[in-house]
Amino acid sequence: MVSPQFIEGIGLIAGLLGVIAWLPQLYKVWIEKLHEGISIPTILIICIALVLWTTYGTLVDSFSIIVANIAAGACVLSVAIRVIQLRRIENNRD
Repeated sequence: MVSPQFIEGIGLIAGLLGVIAWLPQLYKVWIEKLHEGISIPTILIICIALVLWTTYGTLVDSFSIIVANIAAGACVLSVAIRVIQLRRIENNRD
């Protein structure tokens, strides 16, 4: 039998990898100020999915699911906020 701690550990590692996957996007929009090709509707769908996963994690009492999805949500929300800011700045220049 696999221990619950081992299972949660796998979940935390998976969540960490999910957050790491967003780091290049965060760098592009926050440091390089590039936002081309980023779809706000897609970001919104991802945010909804993360909220639902967090809700699911709460219902099944899974720490790793809750933490991973909150962390990923923070990354995705940060990207969305910066993309919106950059697009507003760009539109004001026109």
